[in-house]
Amino acid sequence: MPKIKSSRNKTIDFTEEEGKIYIDRCIYVKDINGVDSVVDKTIIGDTFEVLKKLPSEFVDLLVVDPPYNLAKNYHGNKFGKTSNDTYKEYTRQWISECKRLLKKDGSIYVCCDWESSLIIGEVLYEFFHVQNRITWQREKGRGALSNWKNGMEDIWFATNSKNYVFNVEDVKVRRKVIAPYKVDGKPKDWEETGEGNYRNSYPSNFWDDISIPYWSMPENTEHPTQKPEKLIAKLILASSNKGDIVLDPFLGSGTTSVVAKKLDRHYVGIEQNPRYCGWAEYRIELAETDKEIQGYTNGVFWERNTLSEQNKAKSKKNGGKEKCSSIVLFKD
Repeated sequence: MPKIKSSRNKTIDFTEEEGKIYIDRCIYVKDINGVDSVVDKTIIGDTFEVLKKLPSEFVDLLVVDPPYNLAKNYHGNKFGKTSNDTYKEYTRQWISECKRLLKKDGSIYVCCDWESSLIIGEVLYEFFHVQNRITWQREKGRGALSNWKNGMEDIWFATNSKNYVFNVEDVKVRRKVIAPYKVDGKPKDWEETGEGNYRNSYPSNFWDDISIPYWSMPENTEHPTQKPEKLIAKLILASSNKGDIVLDPFLGSGTTSVVAKKLDRHYVGIEQNPRYCGWAEYRIELAETDKEIQGYTNGVFWERNTLSEQNKAKSKKNGGKEKCSSIVLFKD
């Protein structure tokens, strides 16, 4: 039962009825019975209700993308803008529940816009060791006649203790070298390749290499606030190891679970909208055979608009044969 908008449009969008086969793979609060019952599962239910049922200190990494303090309709589930005090208490409630689940050496990342960032950051200081605030460029955003265009979002990075995982070598960014510097005729701190001159740089807390998912990308869904797989991959690679458990209490269309699976981590996702859970399970199924993350090639994160260079590097690694894959948007 194909559902394709055009020959190039890969956007995932199907109803609860169409996606029943995927929704049936999910579990509910009544099914929770210890760690084994929730690992590598999508849980349909209210986050606050589900979190209370989960065991303590079993999570290595929390990746959280809560509703921002904005009026937003998530396909029938409406979130209304509230006062700052009300939103702060809402934030404090889910953070306190999440903290109980996190291991002593675990980490948490929280996504937010500039306005909710002020509140979320303050609350995080009450519960965790705040390590940094990442700002990433969304690339697109609504223009404004009487204000600056909102093209940035924040991600707060905090840890449960001063002992935590941070795999900096796994999140280097490959950047073009504009003015190559050599010592004794050899490149210094950069690599000379047939595709150009590059340096694998240590990452900063400003990310300008992220593209928002759009209609021709296989990861794209109709979720109104979907985060890019590349963005989540950086968080997971930096702050967890293979085999660790990553929890997302506001899963949405499943990006955190999908990326965790692609990077050989375990996942637990909580989402109240069954339709989104179906999308998540569908994407997780695709991830079983397609581990590709756009913008992340051969273990390195590439700058935006370097797709041709990435394809050349991938082809070289595959012995001159570029990987081609076709993805069916929906199947019964």
